Order: sequence, then C-alpha cells, then structure tokens
Amino acid sequence: MAKKATSGKTDMVLTRGVSEVFVREHLSRDLAKGDLLRVKLGMDPTAPDLHLGHAVVLRKLREFQDLGHQVVLIIGDYTAMIGDPSGRSKTRPPLSPAQIDANASTYLAQAGKVLDMSTVEVHKNSEWLRELSFADILKLAAHFTVARTIERDDFSKRLAAGADVGLHELLYPLMQAYDSVAIKASVEIGGTDQKFNLLAGRELQKKLGEPEQDVVTCPLLVGLDGIEKMSKSLGNYVGLADAPVEMYGKLMTVPDAHLVTYYELATALTPDEVAKVKGALESGENPRDLKMRLAREVVTLYHSKSDAEKAEAMFVKTFQKHETPDEVPVKKIGGDLPLARLLLEIGFAKSISEARRTVEQRGVKVAGKVVADPDAKVFATKSGVVIQKGKRFFVRVTA
Repeated sequence: MAKKATSGKTDMVLTRGVSEVFVREHLSRDLAKGDLLRVKLGMDPTAPDLHLGHAVVLRKLREFQDLGHQVVLIIGDYTAMIGDPSGRSKTRPPLSPAQIDANASTYLAQAGKVLDMSTVEVHKNSEWLRELSFADILKLAAHFTVARTIERDDFSKRLAAGADVGLHELLYPLMQAYDSVAIKASVEIGGTDQKFNLLAGRELQKKLGEPEQDVVTCPLLVGLDGIEKMSKSLGNYVGLADAPVEMYGKLMTVPDAHLVTYYELATALTPDEVAKVKGALESGENPRDLKMRLAREVVTLYHSKSDAEKAEAMFVKTFQKHETPDEVPVKKIGGDLPLARLLLEIGFAKSISEARRTVEQRGVKVAGKVVADPDAKVFATKSGVVIQKGKRFFVRVTA
C-alpha cells in the first residue's frame, strides 16, 4: 500500500509565501487526498552561505515536510559548473570542483536550521548527470528548441543588449529539468526567477512519458539595500549562519518600505499576525520597534529565544546607549601594529587597501575614539583595548 501524508493545512502550503502554482488544481487535489509527494528543491553551491532569501523556499519545503511528504534536496554540484543564468546580465565565471565542494559542505548544516534533515533525501546531481554520454545529452536536447530557450528574459535581454550568451548556458535548464526526471519529482519549489527552469522540468517529464511535476514559485526577498534581491555577492544579505548579534543588527537596517514583506517571508508569524504588524505600521507605530520585533522573531527562529534576548540587549546598549557591549571577542596580537594592519589581523578587513579605506573614512574607533590615520600605532595592553568597526563589530586586542 502506498504511503499517505496528512492533508491538513493545504491552503497555507499553497498560499502563504507563494507567487504561482502550476498546476494548482492538480496539486490541491493531491494534497487533499494525502498522496505522498516527492517535493524537490535544487540548490547550486555557488557560495558557501545560505541566507534568508534561500530560507523562503526552504521554509516552504518544510511545510510539505511537516505534512509528511518526501523532501528531496539536490545539491547542484554539476549544474554549478555552468552557473544558473537566471537573473544574470552576463555569463557566470566558472567554479572549480574544489570551490564547489567547499561551498556544498556548508549547505546541509545550514539547511538543517529549517529542515528536519533526518528525513530529507539528499543527492548531488553529479550522480546522474556525469553518467550521461554525449549521445544521451543530444537526445535530451532534442526535446527543447533554441527559439523557446532564448525567449527567457535573462537571455533575450542580454542578446538585445549585445551581450554574449554562452552555448553551455542554454543547457542549464535542460540539466535542471533532468534532475526532476532522475528523482521522479512530483513537486518542485523555487523562486520566481526559477520559473523557466522549473517549467522545463515539467516539459521534459511530459516528453519522456512521465507524470509532470507541479511547480510552486515563491517571491524573492529583497535585500537590505531595498533594491536588489538578497544576494551574498551584493553584500545585502542576512546569513543563516550569522551570529545572533550580527543577524539582529543587520535586520535593524531593513528599509521601512520592506518591513511587512520581511514579516511575511522571513518569520513564522501567521497571516493574521502579519496583518496586525501592517496595521500598526500604517497607524504610525515607530518602525524601529517593529524592526526590533522582526529581529527577535528571526534570531529566535534560527538560534533561540535566549540568543534573541541577548542580541537585543547588546543592540540597545551599543546603538541606543552608545556603550561598549559586555561581551566582546578577545584577540591576542604580537606587538604593536599600525591600525590598518591590525584590522586585517582581527578580521575587520580582507585586504590592507580595504582596511586603510575603512580607517580613512572614519569607520574605526580605538578605545572609543575615532582614528582616521591607518598608520597610527595601536599599543595593546594586558587588559586590552577595544577596536570598533562601524556600529556592530567589536574586538578587544590584548598583548
């Protein structure tokens, strides 16, 4: 007898944090019947960290998991060698196998902050893609047309602008589609920017005479800059692996215009609770107080309530009272160093040029005072001196 899943809360699965469903009637019927679904999410390890933007689809996946369906997480180590062209204005630089493996090694632990990994089926798509011969790829490619492929916005815009589109990029939707064939997906989840790729999976399954997967697309979370989608490469992200204090501080910078969206997509609040937040904002409640609640909700979700309370206390002390936090990381340095070199040593900069620029822009305090000379010597003592970068980062350096 086939396994069954619970049919409860199906309306929430198909509405909260959802942009489109293909085909809604079919998926709704399967959910109502309690048929066990294989729900797929593919993630290319193009960067080492997952962020709240990724969590939008991960949390949708968790809703299916909580209903008893089989979640299938695919780490796209093979597709990452091409790089998803979705939303890109130019060809992605290729990643080496070593870079891909290093990035992939972090994904499962971070995905485990949302999913119950004990029941997740995990695959790398190299398991089947590397087994395909060139003849196999030609047969699969025959199911797609160039005209249809270059119709997608990413390619058509680049071609119209005179930018190159690599022949290998045209194969990306085919590769992602074949993932759905390989694991016999009945549902695939992704962001709205993935719509073309997800529908390609349906098309390939149909042409190979297999049941077509339903598709659920989720909205893209706007980054902290309030303009672009959340992205590590743009630096406008809140990482799932961020420390509680850092996560809290970043969320306090969410633009007012996107505050309600963050409540909708980044917290576990019900639609009724989100509606109350929206009403409070419209009635004139201080956005700062609503951001503090948002930060508490999110930090609690990925860490704990205790961590959220400590992060808030540190934020209030540091940003509202302009005091040094009680708990500051300690770093022992060997001898006295120029300030720019010290920033590099304690991880406040990735290069000397970045460190010098930060200091010259008056972004660093030593013992509570702004120092604008990158060559100024910092004399560490046994008790230590506090180095502050910006508003959120503190380190006590000792001799």
